[in-house]
Amino acid sequence: MSSLSYLVSRLLQIIPTFLLVMVVIFLLVRMLPGDPAIAMADAKATEAQLELIRQKLGLNEPLVMQFFYFVRNTLSGDMGTSILLKAPVLEVIIERIPVTAFLTLYAVCLSILIAGPLAFVAALNKNRGLDIAIRSGFQVGLSTPVFYIGLLLLTFLAASLRLFPVGGYGTTFLQHLHHLMLPALTVALYTSAIIMRNLRSAVIEVLDADYVQFARSKGLSRSVILGRHVLRNALISTVTLLGLSIGNLMSGTLVTETVFAVPGLGRLMLEAIFARDYPLIQGLTLTFAVMVSLVFLFTDMVQAWLDPRLRLS
Repeated sequence: MSSLSYLVSRLLQIIPTFLLVMVVIFLLVRMLPGDPAIAMADAKATEAQLELIRQKLGLNEPLVMQFFYFVRNTLSGDMGTSILLKAPVLEVIIERIPVTAFLTLYAVCLSILIAGPLAFVAALNKNRGLDIAIRSGFQVGLSTPVFYIGLLLLTFLAASLRLFPVGGYGTTFLQHLHHLMLPALTVALYTSAIIMRNLRSAVIEVLDADYVQFARSKGLSRSVILGRHVLRNALISTVTLLGLSIGNLMSGTLVTETVFAVPGLGRLMLEAIFARDYPLIQGLTLTFAVMVSLVFLFTDMVQAWLDPRLRLS
């Protein structure tokens, strides 16, 4: 199977997944307590005004028709109007997407920079003091809640030492890097621990493989063996884990962006939930679902490039 055919087949598989996500989102939002009409209306709104709002939102229609309108409007780009911000949901989401995307990419890069070298060092020093020290340090990172790591970094590096801003996003690229360093590092410390553990195990397994032993017997240098044979094969399973980690990072932005006052999708989702902003909750959940699906698609393509057997299967 060619790369293009593989890409098309993966895209076709996303469609039923996306439809299932839309069904789940639609039902979950309808199960939330409270009346959307009351949330949208003025405090002194009469019952007639509330009924008018319900008709406008289509809440009086059967669930099947409500879902049909929901799918039709979503596919046409009309996600409704935010109750909280009094603006089209799509415009609000488009305005916040770059912040969350930048934060997620930043955290992924930091995770790779932290976990990659240390995983190789630990694998090459298997069961020695350096390996044990690295694994113990990352175990602490895995055991510590993300929000607590964020509060520690915020207290010492921002409030006490004033090395980084307490919150915000900035206006230029360098300001983005500076403002988002702490929130990105917060999630990167946890994610890098997961990646390091997986990559270390993969490197150890590949180092014991027959073809690596054969490469050593041919007299190839250690750097050539690690770069040409070990790295690519060890990354196959790690890429899958990295894709899952990116999905977790996106969902984790709800806490991280709130702690560091980052104006992204995660913080907006929390505000929408507290305000019972149903159109915005639906739009944000769909956006997260699409972003995660695209990340998984990209992960599959990278895996297929690393291991052509996946395309053939």
